Amino acid sequence: MDSFIEQAGLGDILAKVRNEERLSLEDGRRLYECPDILALGYLANIVRERKNGNRAYFIYNQHINYSNVCTNLCKFCAFGKEKGHDQAYEMSLEDVKEKVRERLEEPITEIHMVGGIHPDLPYSYYLDLLRGIKEIRPDVHIQAFTCVEIHHLAELAGKSVGDTLEELKEAGLGSIPGGGAEVFSPRIRELTCEKKLSGEGWLEVTRTAHRHGLNTNATMLYGHIETIDERLEHLDALRRTQDETGGFLAFIPLSFHPKNTELSQLSRTTGVDDLKNIAVARLMLDNFPHIKAYWVMIGPKLAQVALSFGADDMDGTVKEEIITHMAGAETEQALGHRTLIKLIREAGREPVERDTLYNILQTF
Repeated sequence: MDSFIEQAGLGDILAKVRNEERLSLEDGRRLYECPDILALGYLANIVRERKNGNRAYFIYNQHINYSNVCTNLCKFCAFGKEKGHDQAYEMSLEDVKEKVRERLEEPITEIHMVGGIHPDLPYSYYLDLLRGIKEIRPDVHIQAFTCVEIHHLAELAGKSVGDTLEELKEAGLGSIPGGGAEVFSPRIRELTCEKKLSGEGWLEVTRTAHRHGLNTNATMLYGHIETIDERLEHLDALRRTQDETGGFLAFIPLSFHPKNTELSQLSRTTGVDDLKNIAVARLMLDNFPHIKAYWVMIGPKLAQVALSFGADDMDGTVKEEIITHMAGAETEQALGHRTLIKLIREAGREPVERDTLYNILQTF
């Protein structure tokens, strides 16, 4: 096998991976530019199995998007709408509670809740959302509000991010999802999401969350107008933040879906590009415990393959995904847990149901 890696020109990187040495940005560039996807997968799988053995995780979760009204209106987003747009919506507290009640019979352990940057909803609305969910499902873990939303809530409350997080925690917040990171590059943000919180602002919210005992995830939106170097700078910024705080649970590479966005002239990512981003992330993010293959974005079949290209987690049942589907995703809006178990088994991995914080609930 080593000769196969040597032929791909990655022998020195294999040695670093085996010795658990940190890869440089130059190593990362060579990985991205390597045309031998199987060599890349082999390297990523060494790290994946070192960290997580043969396990592949999933969670029984429910997604709720409380509103798509948003003042940012990023060019790569099909979800956010201006207030008054015919596709704009906002859910009342009772609407959200009803969504939770609809699935009370299911063994959901996590509710994942995000929305747009709404111009008028008061700070109390967000606290009431958390309290309302906890009222109906006291034991559920709520992973809610991206770092961009948290920053917005702190401004609404007129408080520091730290004080805002403490209030949200008291109301029921358990952890923070990874969205809103996009690509940290100021060039990309200027061209695609100039109104959004900066990359450094996003990282500062995560650092604060970690200091306040809240774990977070991290993402990167790839496959639009970013360069390989910008992807690597993004991964390096996450790696350095994790060195500092240790609070990231998982990294989720998100493939760009152009349909119904202002960048609709761009093509979808290829399967090779998707696998490459998962593999490179696993190799560069040596201090992240988990890498997700988010089946909603890349499809269940490619997510199965990704379990041998560095990913150890397929996310979950999801139960009604809206954001990617508004951008033209053709995947299901939910998968049953039995389907997830079957997909993982077929990929030659051991299915493990986890909670949000990666405590093992059961193995199959």
